[in-house]
Amino acid sequence: MTAMALAALGAAAAVLLAAGFGLGRLTARRDTDLDLDLGTPVERATFHTLHTASLAAPPLRAGLTEDTARKAARRLRSLLGTEALCLTDRDTVLAWDGSGGDHHGERVMRSVAGVLDSGRSQSLRTGCDTPECPLRWAVIAPLTGEEGVLGALVAYGSKESAVLVRAATEVARWVSVQLELAELDRSRTRLIEAEIRALRAQISPHFIFNSLAAIASFVRTDPERARELLLEFADFTRYSFRRHGDFTHLADELRCIEQYLALAGARFGDRLKVTLQIAPEVLPVALPFLCLQPLVENAVKHGLEDSREECRVSISAQDAGAEAVVTIEDDGVGMDPAELRRILAGDDGARSSGIGLRNVDERLRQVYGDDYGLVIETGVAAGMKITVRIPKYRAGVHKNAAQ
Repeated sequence: MTAMALAALGAAAAVLLAAGFGLGRLTARRDTDLDLDLGTPVERATFHTLHTASLAAPPLRAGLTEDTARKAARRLRSLLGTEALCLTDRDTVLAWDGSGGDHHGERVMRSVAGVLDSGRSQSLRTGCDTPECPLRWAVIAPLTGEEGVLGALVAYGSKESAVLVRAATEVARWVSVQLELAELDRSRTRLIEAEIRALRAQISPHFIFNSLAAIASFVRTDPERARELLLEFADFTRYSFRRHGDFTHLADELRCIEQYLALAGARFGDRLKVTLQIAPEVLPVALPFLCLQPLVENAVKHGLEDSREECRVSISAQDAGAEAVVTIEDDGVGMDPAELRRILAGDDGARSSGIGLRNVDERLRQVYGDDYGLVIETGVAAGMKITVRIPKYRAGVHKNAAQ
């Protein structure tokens, strides 16, 4: 079962149970947020519960911290309809919402110790001797993640209730799903960073050595060109090894490609023929960082390094309505389509030089969906044409593109 399916299942269980638990409260009072005609009391309760859960989810998706726990606790207490609720990690109380925090808060960690160790929910009497305190019963449920028990949810009631036990346990499971999704988001971020490091490693010693050797060859014969190439080299490496931003703009990626081609041209001379056709209106489009340069590097490598003939590389970026379409084409040695399929599938037996193609294909699919992977046309001795479709607008992409 996927994480998203698990999230939906957990949310459904928690939401429906909490809706039943809170139905009496909702029918006893008129909630101003529910003045709309939403049908039966059960339907109104379900709507209220779904809405409350949707408000609690975003902070939890950022992980379990004091700030996120504080933002989520009030929503979770409303979801359960309890007198008080607190969230803890393994060491301390992160947030308390409701009454009784002044004298119950200091006892919480002693109460949750058994749950943190066993990972099983438990209910108990609070033993409070303050006459006016309504907190007489507590349900403690573990909050779990990929690494085990992360903390606990403690729901307080005025009396023993089997329904509260079930409801609090299910809500804790729903919270755990949100925390697991937060961990998956962090894992995805680490994966993307690792993929970019892999691309940078691909750029490393071989290309750097050859670029510096080519620059050195012009130091005496053409100092001005050597100076220009050295500046191109500095700008190219500064962009490629930058430390911020998962996304960039097409204009910046194309500038990086121009710098790469200038350095490659210094090495291969007239053997490298490049044609660029760029529509100005697509230059502001945002896209994943370092997702085009590896494709051009692939074209140069298989067009020149694997052949003694000259190579023509054509790069175009065109406006296609809601998308920008980038094509990179070379007339080099090409590739067996079966070998290409193995590379894109991540087959360990495929040649390592395909890391750039596979990396870019996977990152495009992660960001835009499976419909936006690389489209590659190739054959042995038939060159290669790679087409990349980039949506002009996609939530989370434009705002994260480096300025």
